Formats: sequence, C-alpha cells, structure tokens
Amino acid sequence: MNTEQMKGQWMQVKGEIKKQWGKLTDDELDRIAGERDKLVGKLQEKYGITKEEAERQVRDFRMH
Repeated sequence: MNTEQMKGQWMQVKGEIKKQWGKLTDDELDRIAGERDKLVGKLQEKYGITKEEAERQVRDFRMH
C-alpha cells in the first residue's frame, strides 16, 4: 500500500492495521494518522524488528 492510499483511507485502513499488528493501540494509530514513516517506526519499537523488515511488512500489507 502506498503512502497516499494509506493517508486517504486511514479510517478504513486503521481497523485492518490493528488486525495485522495487534500490539498497536488506538492512540498510537491516531498519532500515526496514515504516515508511513511513523507506522514503520512504531512497528520497529513494538515488535523489535529492523527498519527494513518493518518497511517490508508495510509495503506488503494488503487490506483483506
């Protein structure tokens, strides 16, 4: 999913992101607000993964 899609559809995407990455809280998702870099950083922090892995997961993320 690209950055513009994520920002434009954030309210719909938020629920799917929460299903995919359940450790993210609603408050954190509100602060991320569709910004890809913030999502990548938060995934690194919460899941203890590298930036490259977080970027790959976000890039490969598909809404169900």
